Amino acid sequence: MSVEWIESWDRDAGAARVATAFAERFGGEPDGLWSAPGRVNVIGEHTDYNGGLCLPIALPHRTYVALRSRPDDVVRLASAQEPAAGLRTVRLEQVGPGTVQGWTAYAVGVAWALRAAGHDVRGFDAVVDSCVPYGAGLSSSAALECAVAVALDEVHGLGLAGDDAGRTRLVAACIRAENEIAGAPTGGMDQSASLRCRAGHALLLDCRDGSTRHIPLDLAAHDLALLVIDTRAAHQLADGQYAARRETCERAAAHLGLRTLREVDDLEAALAALTGAVDGEGGAVARRRVRHVVRENARVELVEQLLDSGAVQEIGPVLTAAHASLRDDYEVSCAELDLAVDTAIAAGALGGRMVGGGFGGSAVALVRTADLSAVATAVARAFDRQGMTAPAFLVAIADGPAGRD
Repeated sequence: MSVEWIESWDRDAGAARVATAFAERFGGEPDGLWSAPGRVNVIGEHTDYNGGLCLPIALPHRTYVALRSRPDDVVRLASAQEPAAGLRTVRLEQVGPGTVQGWTAYAVGVAWALRAAGHDVRGFDAVVDSCVPYGAGLSSSAALECAVAVALDEVHGLGLAGDDAGRTRLVAACIRAENEIAGAPTGGMDQSASLRCRAGHALLLDCRDGSTRHIPLDLAAHDLALLVIDTRAAHQLADGQYAARRETCERAAAHLGLRTLREVDDLEAALAALTGAVDGEGGAVARRRVRHVVRENARVELVEQLLDSGAVQEIGPVLTAAHASLRDDYEVSCAELDLAVDTAIAAGALGGRMVGGGFGGSAVALVRTADLSAVATAVARAFDRQGMTAPAFLVAIADGPAGRD
């Protein structure tokens, strides 16, 4: 059975594609070419907006932007992924929550957020092109935001992308763009990964204070690979389900007298305190959500320890435990994700789980390099037997952050 592999573009080729598209759309040369990676999260799901821990890596799959500054506040945008949509035109002075729809909101929202932070950002013409799978839970939206962010930073001489402290401020602008302009209440892991990761490393991100630790991650040296399975099941963060999970967690933390669920230091006591409170099911829903978040933070710490000790194969069961928690306690999995994980493990994967916000998107499996093809084929066959849309696959290799091409 044939298996579809999603290849990343060579950086030079990606830059050339978007430069050509810019010349065709706007004429002349852009001020520069920039790109930003998508991400896959090794462990730590739905913890970021709860002040928790996560461990993403940047993918070699990137979104490319060719951008030229304008002297006014007009923004003109085009996407190679949506050629039928034509040219989108927006005035920055008219941008605000609810005023811009679709993918344009992510790009324009960054300029709006930088302006709101006090930076002198003007209008621009831009074309985007991307090999980050759209709707796969691999942060195509954050890749777009972060590519635009580093582009605007350079053309306006903001000087933020030059060090980690400045990149953290760009992360904040991208988060605000996604939350307030695009209307997706995500927590910030995606933007942090795209702007702050290092090649060859996983980013241990503490969302309580924004601190990071770069952990070397060379799976190939252990004859292992992280297989990403794009289930092709529709993935949408702005449809209310994601927001509902976040709201329940925030209400639970408030009921416990805590700023975030990261501050829970006695899980059983916290669960007992939530009985009969917070939601309409006697606290049962809130208890499940809290249990996932607290235990997921512990799983991130365990994976950190395993990586530090070189016991990389032992990460597999931790991934599988995370999937069970996301499926049963957080209730964000779906039939396609469950089938992908279960089939991969049955075919020889050391462990696996859904990644991203859930309700579709992608799963990952820790696989021996020699078993990559067999595992991917087994998953593709299982989807075919169930009459599901054929999945696609990629191998996640820790790549570098957003920057100029």
